[in-house]
Amino acid sequence: MKNRIINQIVLLILVFTVFTANVNAKPPKFKALVLTERGGGHEGFVVAALAWLNDFSVNHNFEITIINNLKDVDADYLSNYKLFIQLNYPPYAWTDQSKAAFERYIEKGRGGWVGFHHATLLGEFDGFPMWNWFSGFMGGIRFKSYIAARASGTVHIEDKKHPIMKGLPASFVIPDDEWYTFDKNPRSNAKVLANVDEASYQPASSIKMGDHPVIWINEKMKARNVYFLMGHHANLLKSEEFKTMFGNAILWAAGK
Repeated sequence: MKNRIINQIVLLILVFTVFTANVNAKPPKFKALVLTERGGGHEGFVVAALAWLNDFSVNHNFEITIINNLKDVDADYLSNYKLFIQLNYPPYAWTDQSKAAFERYIEKGRGGWVGFHHATLLGEFDGFPMWNWFSGFMGGIRFKSYIAARASGTVHIEDKKHPIMKGLPASFVIPDDEWYTFDKNPRSNAKVLANVDEASYQPASSIKMGDHPVIWINEKMKARNVYFLMGHHANLLKSEEFKTMFGNAILWAAGK
């Protein structure tokens, strides 16, 4: 009899603890959709970035959903998310349905967007045609070349007052990245937040653009959006400056 009473008390305590935890749990401030491309040369970056994102989302009370393809993405699907993070996925291999939904999402300002690296792999790749809308979104550019062997480079902030650049020094080194070059400069069609000093590349490279924007936003769209050219190697997640920008970008693009 005594043991039965003790078991009932323990059960009541457990029920009360679970109930209290559920009552005190705060609902997420927003939901973010994270689009990734798994495997290949960018897998290290994706693994490190997802681990960081998981911790950051817990600390800032938002929810993330990770997807590796776009087969289910339509307007209704995107309506569940305040933020779309294109972590490592190119602007091809999208379905017509997902393209149309994403275009409306950005043009109508239905959520924010943070894109990295592969998002400007614009052109005819792997049998897929150029997505002209996305090229316009990225400043009217087409992918031209890149530093395949990777290089570290010094990034200079151009707009120190923008929320994405909060807490950052005027310049800093980004390690081990593939620095993309384009057929033309996006500057005339976008607001540049930072550029890379091509003379600072270590090791040095002959693959250059001259004026080389690496972080920019398209203010012609209703959605808050920002593109980061970097996003290739896991060492990026050892950079405090990169993580600061990433976190600032998430909160800014989500309107928080």
